Amino acid sequence: MNGPELGWEVAVAAGAELGERPFWDAAQGCLMWVDINAGRLHRHRPGAGDDIVLDLSGVALGAAAPRRGGGYVLATSAGFRLTGPLGRGGGAGAGRALLEEHALRPPGMPPDARFNDGACDPAGRFWAGTVTVDVRPCAGRLYRLDPDGTVTTVLDGVTESNGLGWSLDGGTFYFIDSGEPEPRIRAFRHDPATGELGAARDLVRFPGGGPVPDGLVVDAEDCLWVAIWGGGQVHRYSAEGELLATLPVPTSQPTCPAFGGPGLDELYLTTAWEGMTAGQKAAEPLAGHVLRARPGARGRPGYSFGC
Repeated sequence: MNGPELGWEVAVAAGAELGERPFWDAAQGCLMWVDINAGRLHRHRPGAGDDIVLDLSGVALGAAAPRRGGGYVLATSAGFRLTGPLGRGGGAGAGRALLEEHALRPPGMPPDARFNDGACDPAGRFWAGTVTVDVRPCAGRLYRLDPDGTVTTVLDGVTESNGLGWSLDGGTFYFIDSGEPEPRIRAFRHDPATGELGAARDLVRFPGGGPVPDGLVVDAEDCLWVAIWGGGQVHRYSAEGELLATLPVPTSQPTCPAFGGPGLDELYLTTAWEGMTAGQKAAEPLAGHVLRARPGARGRPGYSFGC
């Protein structure tokens, strides 16, 4: 089923090599997103522009999520990190996030691995998964960082950990390993109280050798919105895996959708030019920009890290 022709507009003319994991920070009234390879956390304030609130100087930043007390939890190639609240006032630290403590690197994480995507669950735990530089089969893992600092390996044998999210009742965890020969959107039973995963089922399967599912977000109707890398589309699926809509995107490598705006009725989408030739980049001038559209659906408030 094809969806409506969306009027995509450029929210941020970023030109990011690998934009990822946008989320709406309701406390700040802004969209946060990461440029993975540059190691930068961006803040987009509608009407006020985009600025970099954290620059890790080339240390890859796979994902970020807000902390309940202010600041952000990060998944970097050095490990998990925390920041304090954004600086206020007119000093040198105004609008910047300052790192706290040292990186917490999961035991056994390969030296050439980096985090690729992450998000918080309803209980305030931060989940993030990895991929190696050479995308070695089964060399990545999905980890869970609890607010008390405990790191748990949730899934091993992952090749390229990607989209993740939870159903509205928290009883289902959705996960994408984009590096599988035939990628899937999997639905796991999830215990909201403990964060433990149970039995899994294939919600959607994709043929090998073609476009692959990337980042995802769950909307207020319990439907999944999935960026299709290499396909120039965003798909909307029901909780049963039915394809409800196929939304064309004006660049071939969308990475992750997120709902934002005061009414959570705006769909933001990060994109990438990673791996493109000069000719391909010239043919896709919007690659790497953050896009925005109104799809006629609403998101739900995001979750924050419980520390």
